[in-house]
Amino acid sequence: MSDRDELLVERDGHVLIITLNRPEKKNAFTPAMIDKWAETLVAARTDPEVHVIVETGAGDAFCSGGDVGRMGARQEAKEGPVERKDYLFGHIHRIALALEDLDKPVIAAINGPAVGAGLDLALMADIRFMADTARVSEGYVKVGLVPGDGGAYFLPRLVGISKALELFWTGDFIDAQRALALGMVDHVVPRDRLMEETLAFARRIAEGPQLAIRYTKRAVYQSVRTDLRTALDLISSHLAVVASSEDHREGVAAFLAKRKPHFVGR
Repeated sequence: MSDRDELLVERDGHVLIITLNRPEKKNAFTPAMIDKWAETLVAARTDPEVHVIVETGAGDAFCSGGDVGRMGARQEAKEGPVERKDYLFGHIHRIALALEDLDKPVIAAINGPAVGAGLDLALMADIRFMADTARVSEGYVKVGLVPGDGGAYFLPRLVGISKALELFWTGDFIDAQRALALGMVDHVVPRDRLMEETLAFARRIAEGPQLAIRYTKRAVYQSVRTDLRTALDLISSHLAVVASSEDHREGVAAFLAKRKPHFVGR
């Protein structure tokens, strides 16, 4: 299998589906996979035909994180700390930064084990659907590492500091119901219906008023990083822009006529 086949990118209407495709390695990522993933997210940001992004894994795993075999090769090559830092910033950190710039909804469909950086990649999504048979772990400690791929940023914001530290320090696996109870995931569904239900939700969002959806995402993330006055000032600007859109006019007209709105989807 070539490097370019290790990440599949498909369209389902206005939904872009990104699939990690190394099932024989539990979808452990390679630099080429990460680079294509980041490039795909950057391109999706300005593609008017992409309304929602769904990320999942091929086979029976979501992602087992970095390829441990390649880690061993880097150790044998005596890779220094500067090279390791540059490697992270030049590859997997590009995913987190690309997602921060992306104001379109991103949904992770966790079909199987998500471990270490693999779990962190799922935590970067806006919403997570998880198969009832899947398990997740922040397993860095088991190979003597810190969560270097964004987990220390994303996980505490979902589950709180003390629970995040427990999960990092133990590296324990937790099942889907526990992940749901902790707030790590938003929906747990039967394994054989995971993509069906994830895509049904994605299509529903993709059919909505896209400008309002995108500006709402901006407002939510901006608000958790700023004070009330700044958040209110920002949302007043967002509302002024969205209120001038064709979708807003259509939404009001449909409400008054008691019919389903037909949004333009831009």
